[in-house]
Amino acid sequence: MIKREDVEKREYMYLSPYATKAAESRGRVRPEYKCEIRTDFQRDRDRIIHSKAFRRLMHKTQVFLAPEGDHYRTRLTHTIEVSQIARTIARGLSLNEDLTEAIAMGHDLGHTPFGHSGEQVLNRLYSKGFRHNVQSLRVVDVLEFHGPERGMNLTAEVRDGILNHTGSVMPFTPEGQIVKTSDRIAYINHDIDDAIRSGVITEADLPAECVKVLGNSHKKRIDTLVRDMISNSEDSAIIRLSDEKLGAMNELRSYMFENVYHNERVKTVEEVVRVETVIGTLFDYYKGNPELIMRAYPDLAADSDLEELVKDEIAGMTDRYAENTYEDIVK
Repeated sequence: MIKREDVEKREYMYLSPYATKAAESRGRVRPEYKCEIRTDFQRDRDRIIHSKAFRRLMHKTQVFLAPEGDHYRTRLTHTIEVSQIARTIARGLSLNEDLTEAIAMGHDLGHTPFGHSGEQVLNRLYSKGFRHNVQSLRVVDVLEFHGPERGMNLTAEVRDGILNHTGSVMPFTPEGQIVKTSDRIAYINHDIDDAIRSGVITEADLPAECVKVLGNSHKKRIDTLVRDMISNSEDSAIIRLSDEKLGAMNELRSYMFENVYHNERVKTVEEVVRVETVIGTLFDYYKGNPELIMRAYPDLAADSDLEELVKDEIAGMTDRYAENTYEDIVK
């Protein structure tokens, strides 16, 4: 049997000097016994994958609010694609794949129903503002359980990667930095794929210079960006794309915001209004019926105010559950 100590020794033998070693983790908030077989990062990955929040991602919107067809991405398929891209880069750089996968699997656990439309509405309603990366950390730290206790009690490295997968702060591990860029590589390219599938754009509509630099297909663009990250990050603790590839990717992102993310064929005015109505009604309803929230979170009432728990309840809903709960309220 290969024991945890054997795996940890192999990390020192085969991984890059810049790789984050499981044996050198900054640890957990609550001390725990060590697993006989798995490293701490492997255990974190398993806790995330077995969580209820992870399972709910399969019924949360990525971009298209009401897609006609089964092939459009959800938050879950997005998460899996990020993990695949990130692990390939980590392997190419001899970094820690287990840590990379754990961060990737947990990075979007805090996303609201109805994609970014839902996030924008909740951000307006919640007085302290809403950011899905902050909520993802709250999910793993507070809202999910590990055994009888609140919080998954993940390692500092995974928690940092989840919190800082978006925003201006860079994760302190190279593995977290990989996930940060892999998230963008994944969503830009699979959102292009979904937009082409839906007929919103065609491959010929994409900026010609971006296509010239990155490639003329979904497969080629991802391959180009993955290879570029590996070649530009060798023998370094900083993970980066070349200026040329980063510029082309950012230009594609701008194109998507202008032509897809705000396109009424992706999110009709009626659908956006529906999201605002559903989430707004739920928010007001739970604030006006605090006993329902306190019944759901009796152990958190002392440390969290009502508005925060209302935000937690709504953010954790799937699209379908939010719709069904709204319909029950307005009957």
